[in-house]
Amino acid sequence: MNRASLWISTMRLRTLPLSISGIILASCLAEYNGYFQWRIGILAILTTLSFQILSNLANDYGDGVKGTDNNDRIGPERAIQSGKISPDDMFNAIKINVLISIGLAFLLIFCAFGVKHFLLTLLFFILGIASVVGAIKYTVGSNAYGYRGLGDVFVFIFFGLVSVIGCYVLYAKTIDHVVFLPACSIGLLSAGVLNLNNMRDIISDKKSNKITLAVMIGIKHVKIYHYALIGLAIILSAIFGILYYTSPYNLIFIVAYIPLLMHIQKVRKNTDLKLLDPELKKLALTTVFLAILMGVGHLL
Repeated sequence: MNRASLWISTMRLRTLPLSISGIILASCLAEYNGYFQWRIGILAILTTLSFQILSNLANDYGDGVKGTDNNDRIGPERAIQSGKISPDDMFNAIKINVLISIGLAFLLIFCAFGVKHFLLTLLFFILGIASVVGAIKYTVGSNAYGYRGLGDVFVFIFFGLVSVIGCYVLYAKTIDHVVFLPACSIGLLSAGVLNLNNMRDIISDKKSNKITLAVMIGIKHVKIYHYALIGLAIILSAIFGILYYTSPYNLIFIVAYIPLLMHIQKVRKNTDLKLLDPELKKLALTTVFLAILMGVGHLL
């Protein structure tokens, strides 16, 4: 593997579609209400992708230097774990990505608000800095919140509430009630993706003293928690479809319930943690699929 391919692999491209699912959904809702702008949409996607790549690099670094990524881990081999990238090189890459993320965030905020909306500009500057800090502090440092069972909260807030509601505000300069149920639905499913990842790694994380929620409550209870995340996301999205119904096309997103219900059944029956990795990919793609169908269906 050449150097460029190695760094691309380290960015974990398969995680990127999930990170922009909320942006796609918010953009569709903004288009329905007449607020959508291509410049804001493209910059929002680029900024979100930069945050996700930063998070992926920081996770590789944090788990790598702590020894959490080791031979007991079931998932794909990480760069520092493999020895192909040194911790110093990864740390330098993180610093470069921080600058890129902040630059894109500032450009996005200026494009959305200009100099006319001071309070919103200030709020989104704070959110931008919080996103950078949150992406890094998940696994990096002695007080990494991903090692204290708080990763699910971060994912729900940033992949759901901030992604959908925040992106909509970038377009509309105001909050609309239409965004809350979709934001919660995507946030819950995104938390489900992280939970499944932690469920898969529960044995190696416990040995490495990485205290995720899965480690804290055990495999039996974390499965129940997982069903609750997926089930509540289905319920909230269904309520959204009913409350804002204008035509049968609005409900096309219920097609995504089929793989979600199948996913719950497979997780329930699963006794081999190695088999959770394919389900992890399927749940992430289904979340993106649901977000697209909820957004496009609302436009039809």
